[in-house]
Amino acid sequence: MEWHKSSYSSNSSDADCVEVATTPDAGHVRDSKNVPGPRLSVTSATWAEFVMHASER
Repeated sequence: MEWHKSSYSSNSSDADCVEVATTPDAGHVRDSKNVPGPRLSVTSATWAEFVMHASER
């Protein structure tokens, strides 16, 4: 799985960001300050709805 830093994360500190990864079945979110910690996973349909909603804001 390839993780990407959110474009809305602070550029002043690499440790201050949210990262996302997508797979065919899901969208995943993690805190880059705690890589082995908890991750949020949602279905690909839910992820697509979230991205559409967020892009309208």
